[in-house]
Amino acid sequence: MPSRPAPRDLRASDADRERVVALLSEAAADGRLAAGEHSERTERAYEARTLGDLAELTADLAVPAEQPIRLDSRRSVSGIFGREVRDGRWVVPERLTASAIFGEVALDLRQALLQSRRVQVMATCIGGMLRLIVPEDVAVEVTSGSVLGRRSGAAGSAGAGRSLPGSTGSAGTVSAPRIDQPVIEVRAITLGGRVKVIRPRRPRWPRLRRTGQQLRP
Repeated sequence: MPSRPAPRDLRASDADRERVVALLSEAAADGRLAAGEHSERTERAYEARTLGDLAELTADLAVPAEQPIRLDSRRSVSGIFGREVRDGRWVVPERLTASAIFGEVALDLRQALLQSRRVQVMATCIGGMLRLIVPEDVAVEVTSGSVLGRRSGAAGSAGAGRSLPGSTGSAGTVSAPRIDQPVIEVRAITLGGRVKVIRPRRPRWPRLRRTGQQLRP
């Protein structure tokens, strides 16, 4: 099997460059960067080819959790008596371990970069919760062995013997993902814990709502 490139070696997109430029502009506005530094770093940002090239430009401007490009190479996330979050533009490895021990792990994939079409999340929830936030075009499969635990989705809750909508569980496959669709496979062991899949919905009639607000006295 060929080795996958490290997160820092992945190619940057125009959106990635704009994220970095936005932070550079903010740093110049509040005095963290001089005019010359801002100009030089901005030029390098637009010329950057990889995520690693971009990450170097903001390393001294924000804490890791607030970086526009997050290249944390750890393959495990732990929320032990606390809350651990992965969100923003971060690289999701092919296999990830999540442990929620009387705490919470939140994995927000809406802006994430998946290294594989199928990502496997090995989850352990003991008195805690794994919160998985996924965009509309990503399928989720959940299988679990649970004791006093449960799984739930945006459309409602599922008990230990039922499956989430669009997932695979002890009751079987509810709906199969498309061939070209990214899949997050969650294999969970829960003990008084919970796996929650959230799929944010877009507003159905945004224009009508705005019009209605304008018509109110």
